[in-house]
Amino acid sequence: MDDALVFCRFLHLTLALTLFGVSLFRAVLRRQEPAVLAALDGRLLGWQRPAALLALFSGLAWLGLVAASMAGDWSAMLDPSTLGLVLRETFFGQVWTWHLAANAALLVALCLPLSADNPLRPLLGGALLASLAPVGHGAMLDGWAGIGLMFNQGLHLLCAGAWLGGLLLLAALLYRAPDSTHAEALRRFSGVGYLLVAGVAASGLVNVWALVGQWPDPRTSTFGRVLTLKLLLVAGMLALALLNRVALAFRERHLLALRRSVLLEWACGVAAVAAVSLLGTLSPAG
Repeated sequence: MDDALVFCRFLHLTLALTLFGVSLFRAVLRRQEPAVLAALDGRLLGWQRPAALLALFSGLAWLGLVAASMAGDWSAMLDPSTLGLVLRETFFGQVWTWHLAANAALLVALCLPLSADNPLRPLLGGALLASLAPVGHGAMLDGWAGIGLMFNQGLHLLCAGAWLGGLLLLAALLYRAPDSTHAEALRRFSGVGYLLVAGVAASGLVNVWALVGQWPDPRTSTFGRVLTLKLLLVAGMLALALLNRVALAFRERHLLALRRSVLLEWACGVAAVAAVSLLGTLSPAG
């Protein structure tokens, strides 16, 4: 049951992060060549709609797995009374009601004939992602400390989502758009990326300090080992981002390497999400 929950968390979190980041970075690039973005928008919607639907299904599965874990019985996943009890009587359920509503609203917005520049989609994507903040370790503290931790976790998720989803859209531009747009896209993403990296790093350190007071020893703590792995993956993403920035001056000569580097950076981000999905099921003290 724990393994199924980790996988479900990973799938849902990856989709939520990417849906927000792609929509946000699309807004950042709204002044790119209209013809290029118009062609790319069709491909994006062709991916975003099933991704939002899969996110909704994985969110429902997450709810079912939590209910089954609480009841100690797999059959509770599909038991309406148990699911209703979790939604009404637990903090997780109350948060999850709003989270699923945001997911459904995003799916509807993606199906409506809205302009690509309409801010509704990135706003709903942000609401979907930020509503994950109170889930897991974000709810460990009470009072103002708990509220502060959830706010910080929300900032951490939004920065990570903007970075991860932005990388995916950047990769699409590098593979699909004319070469003339690559430099502008990279500059825009790099400019925003510095702020995102700072936000991810600062909010991540605050999370660790609030939960355990110091960096957990990876030699004696499973939580510490997984957290250190996540840190190494993020450091790898940062190193690749700096490499991409240097490669910008030589994009015509090294375009293929640049494309692969961006995809590798995105893959490191997905691996970091997998580590986060496992961390959410571990005790910071263990």
